[in-house]
Amino acid sequence: MQARAVQVRITGLVQGVGYRAWVEREARSRGLSGWVRNRFDGSVEAVFAGPAEAVETMLDACRLGPRRAAVEAVAIAEPAEPVAVGFRVLPTL
Repeated sequence: MQARAVQVRITGLVQGVGYRAWVEREARSRGLSGWVRNRFDGSVEAVFAGPAEAVETMLDACRLGPRRAAVEAVAIAEPAEPVAVGFRVLPTL
């Protein structure tokens, strides 16, 4: 099983619609590690790490988001730091 880690920035109508809580539930249900937080610029940032297939399905889910969200884009990059085990919600940055 191949592991993968990504850092993403999600833009669009993604704050005030339950996006962070939705990401946390979706990531935990896939057994992923990482974190999610709102950004002051109105985007949501997250890191996902785990089995490559689970990370890929999480990225697909992020492109749709929860029902009230309107995702415009999901930018993907390599994470800047190692990813700790578990998934958490971080304060806004």
